This record gives sequence, C-alpha cells and structure tokens, in this order.
Amino acid sequence: MEEIKLLYGTGNPAKLNAMKKRLSRVGITLVGLKDLGGEIPEVAEDGKTPLENARKKAVAYFEAFRIPVFSCDSGLYIDGVPENEQPGVHVRRVNGKVLSDEQMIVHYSSLAKKYGNPTARYRNAICFVEDEKHIYEAMEPFMGSSAFVLTSKPYPVMKKGFPLDSLSVDIKTGKYYYEFIGNELDRLAVEDGFAEFFRKILFEKKN
Repeated sequence: MEEIKLLYGTGNPAKLNAMKKRLSRVGITLVGLKDLGGEIPEVAEDGKTPLENARKKAVAYFEAFRIPVFSCDSGLYIDGVPENEQPGVHVRRVNGKVLSDEQMIVHYSSLAKKYGNPTARYRNAICFVEDEKHIYEAMEPFMGSSAFVLTSKPYPVMKKGFPLDSLSVDIKTGKYYYEFIGNELDRLAVEDGFAEFFRKILFEKKN
C-alpha cells in the first residue's frame, strides 16, 4: 500500500502517538500541529456533539495550513448521571474551567463516588478535509469505546494526556485500563474505527 502522510489536528503528544500506531496499519503516517512550526489557530470547541467539534477543528486547520488534515473529538457519557452533570463533549472543561490532568482525576473520582462507580463509554467522531471539495466525516457506533466502570479509586499511576484511564476499569476482568498493554488496550478502546474510516476512503478512491 502506498504510504500517505496526513496532518492530525492535535497538539496533544499522547494522542498523536496513539493515532500514529493505529493508522500505521493502513499505510498512513502522521504529523501533528506542533511539527509544522507555524502559528496554530485557536478553535472554539463549542459544538454540541463530538462530530461538530471535529468538523470545526479540521476545517480551521485546513484553512490555516492548506494541506490534508483530520481532527477527532470524543464525548464521555456516564450511565445514570443527570444531563446537567454529563461531561459529553466537555470532558476536560467543567463549569467553564479547563482542568489539568490532576484536576480531572479529582473531579471524576468524586463524580464516580457520588453515583456508585457507574458504567460509562466514549463516543468518537472524525472529520477529514482532503481539499475544498472532499470532506469525509463519521461518528458511527463502531467508533465508540466499550462500556467500562468509572471508579472512584484512582490507579496509582497516571499517564500524561490520558488521565481518565486511571479511573477506567474493564467490566469483564476488573482490571484498570493502565494494567493492559499495547494491543489489549486498543481492543478495549475500539478506536480501530478510525483505521476503518480511512481504509474505506482509500478503497473508494481506488475503485
């Protein structure tokens, strides 16, 4: 398969590295926003859904850099939690404040304790802007995560950029996400949907 190089619209090194691994299997190599060296536009992620935010970011970055770019966004949805306390697309922003990794641990562990360690899941969306006439996007169920337990007791170690993994427990095994390695964690996240998204686009182009 011919190698394709794309801009991933994120400044988060942890997310960039994780996506590099997932998309390498379909012949795609990635660069992040910080690799370009130019001024990165600020994008207001004020959409009501993950797809709206992914689209806003991808379009803004394409207009700024004029190269093929994709952006992703996620929403966290917790079972049994009332609407006014649902994170949704505002996973890191609470009451208008952007939380650090450490503050996220404090907030979500308290929320988990309040609601008795509820189950939760992520819904993921992607938007790829190839050029002005070709924009592809999706937020399908198969792109979302498996359900997991949001626990009030954090794992002793926190990985920078993915703080909530230290509060995420696999339902089947009772193991924290941080206790899984490599492909095991990828299977839990079910984010192979991103690879399938690009595989479908590449297939359609060849046919």
